[in-house]
Amino acid sequence: MRCRVLSPSDQLRYSPGSLLVIVCASSSERERFAQRLVENRASLLSLDKVRGLLAGRVPEQEIEARGAELLGAALQKRLEANEDVVVCADGLGADERERYVRLAARHKRPRHLILVEAGRDQVDEEQRAPLNDLRRRLDAGELGAEGFQTALRLGGKSVSELKRIVFRSLSRDE
Repeated sequence: MRCRVLSPSDQLRYSPGSLLVIVCASSSERERFAQRLVENRASLLSLDKVRGLLAGRVPEQEIEARGAELLGAALQKRLEANEDVVVCADGLGADERERYVRLAARHKRPRHLILVEAGRDQVDEEQRAPLNDLRRRLDAGELGAEGFQTALRLGGKSVSELKRIVFRSLSRDE
């Protein structure tokens, strides 16, 4: 599959029912980015959110496994209902993205990725190699092999220039 690398703009428009995966080396930057830009907040899912919901309700040692299970179930349900889904990826590895992409592909939903660049001081040493690999693959348009149809890399000023992310079809006026 081919992956089209998008250019930054002030608004991103995706087809209704799409899966958008947001990846960033900094979890706080990733969450702030998603909260600020995703128009439909109900579509926003993350493992951090699920962990927060499970805290105090299930034993600490079960939170990771149950969290991944619940996130997968919520994702599955939304994709089946043709709803928009925005997932804030917990890490930089392809294995996590693959789970989400497989679910969306099974339901024939469009799949997109945004890589939000964090400041150098926010990237841990062990994150550098997977981040550099993701950057290289994104810039080369190779994320189609993971199942993504479009990918966008945002860093520096382009992060603040983006004003919103919407899931709408083009109207006849546009």
